[in-house]
Amino acid sequence: MTHQPNQPPLTEATSAVDGAEHGISKKGLSAGSVGLIGAIVIGISCIAPAYTLTAALGPTVSEVGEQVPAIILVGFIPMLLVAFGYRELNKRMPDSGTSFTWATRAFGPWIGWMAGWGLVAATILVLSNLAGIAVDFLFLLISQASGNPEIADLAANPFINVGVCLLFVLGATLVSYRDMQTTQKLQYWLVGFQVAVLVLFSVAALVEVANGNAFDATPIELGWFNPFAVDSFSAFAAGLSLSIFIFWGWDVTLTMNEETKGSAKTPGRAATITVVTIVVLYLLISVSLIAYAGVGDGEYGLGNPEIQDNVFFHLAGPILGPLAVLVSLAVLTSSASSLQSTFVSPARTLLAMGHYGALPEQFAKVSPRFFTPGYATIVSAVVASVFYAVMRFVSENVLWDTITALGMMICFYYGITAFACVWFFRKLWWRSVHDFFFTLLFPLVGGVILAVLFFTTLIDSMDPEYGSGSHVFGLGLVFVLGMVVLLSGVAIMLWQWRTRPAFFRGQTLSRAVAED
Repeated sequence: MTHQPNQPPLTEATSAVDGAEHGISKKGLSAGSVGLIGAIVIGISCIAPAYTLTAALGPTVSEVGEQVPAIILVGFIPMLLVAFGYRELNKRMPDSGTSFTWATRAFGPWIGWMAGWGLVAATILVLSNLAGIAVDFLFLLISQASGNPEIADLAANPFINVGVCLLFVLGATLVSYRDMQTTQKLQYWLVGFQVAVLVLFSVAALVEVANGNAFDATPIELGWFNPFAVDSFSAFAAGLSLSIFIFWGWDVTLTMNEETKGSAKTPGRAATITVVTIVVLYLLISVSLIAYAGVGDGEYGLGNPEIQDNVFFHLAGPILGPLAVLVSLAVLTSSASSLQSTFVSPARTLLAMGHYGALPEQFAKVSPRFFTPGYATIVSAVVASVFYAVMRFVSENVLWDTITALGMMICFYYGITAFACVWFFRKLWWRSVHDFFFTLLFPLVGGVILAVLFFTTLIDSMDPEYGSGSHVFGLGLVFVLGMVVLLSGVAIMLWQWRTRPAFFRGQTLSRAVAED
């Protein structure tokens, strides 16, 4: 078994064959290729603030009105608490498998396998959506730049849409297949540009409010930050679900831990800094746009259902004038950069699952030239491409409802990981004040919040009116899709259990508990 320097040892909770210890091990990735700043930049890129918030701000306003900042803060709390748990697990067991590896060590192979499946399924669903959003904004940007609105309509043609989408995925795959230095260099420019545009957009909106030129000037109040002012728990849960979605992706900083300088500490620090940076950026944007446009249903009001699918695009012209095209370019940049950086997580999780025998050994292959999980990266790209192409031709409602079901998957594997931290460190809870808070209280509270949200969403999504309003045999399509994703994971897991029993017997990665 491998131990980190100056870290308390682990003890095996289950014996393995030959009396050998079966702990975490290296996988051949390029060690020390990512620094703290690089990890933070890739984390922000994966969250994709420009793309995420333009899609989520309007629907969140429709649920909670002016309390959007409060909901953002409430969504930030479980993310931060879970991030603390991730940080503690990473200190003890830096492994690219993250949720898969840590849940396996804490709870055994079955729960560990499903945690890994939750992460892979969520990221592949997002990969397909990111590619689709990039296509929409590419044609929208060309339309704006050329002054020809008909060009934007080309994105509605499924053949053109899917063809360009596959080109985006191909480009992102080529960059992801190469070494992490290439990824970092690209992300510095893409993330820097989108953050700069978002700050400019927000400041310009506040300037317009101060000059009396706002569409529906709304005085900023402390009440906006009060979550108890939300009308109902259902609205609170719906808003919280959206809020958690806009923070999702920070854990990519942990999946790079075997490639990060200072693998035991740097990834955890990067995750915490990423989450804090994003919440500050989101609060600035939400407060400035509510102050400028209000939450009514007027032409530019954030409560207007006609603009809620893309708030930034509709408000960019009134706020930035001739510079409005920068906002569309920022969202395009955001989705394209996130498409590339998001490949990091599923590829490295699949690599770890192959390395420990939970999936076919081909997934354990590392590119001998670039030291990246080449096979897993290509598989992720192919699956995401096929999923998007099929869903795009079948029904856009099915595609978007699948993305809505993503929230359940996020809560599922984040929650399991948080509880894994609590259980893995159970013998150290009372060792110090730090251990009590960071290995017990914080991850436990974060995990409980996510578990409650998971089951609340699960129950609410059974309503045929939930999401797009599509349903199957009287059950909401979001619920059906969520169950299909989870049960597919169970089916594949049982198949692997029959064909690769060693992992499920604890012979390749066994349970353990942290001790002094």
